[in-house]
Amino acid sequence: MKSIFDENTFKEVEERINKLDENTKAQWGKMSVGQMAWHCQGPLNIMLGKNHYGMTKPNWFAILFFKKSLYNDKPWRKGLPTAKFLKAAEEKDFKSEKVALLELLSEVGDQLDKENWGKHPGFGYFTDDQWGRMQYKHLNHHLRQFGV
Repeated sequence: MKSIFDENTFKEVEERINKLDENTKAQWGKMSVGQMAWHCQGPLNIMLGKNHYGMTKPNWFAILFFKKSLYNDKPWRKGLPTAKFLKAAEEKDFKSEKVALLELLSEVGDQLDKENWGKHPGFGYFTDDQWGRMQYKHLNHHLRQFGV
């Protein structure tokens, strides 16, 4: 499994995001490309400690039944439900959301060698390897959803 902390993988993700435009259509699911760009900011915000989206303590059900799927090698199925707090209820402006997503990604890129990314507010502790794999897996899932 690739990791967002690998410099080549990081650059690949940036390049794929830059291939998107406001007319890119989803190959599955209900999100528009603007909503997807907004949605993909959530896990990065969590990792960077910028927003915990109201999560104050670990969710033991999620830890027991879902946590490993966040960073293992098995691709997520198409149409997997989105967490309520990361679901865009209204349309999002793609251009501004793309800029915001790339800015967050750049913040991660400035810290590729950081150790100890800390605790996830909903899933508890991840190793640095798990954080990197999880971020890549999430971004890759949605970039594949939009054909890049």
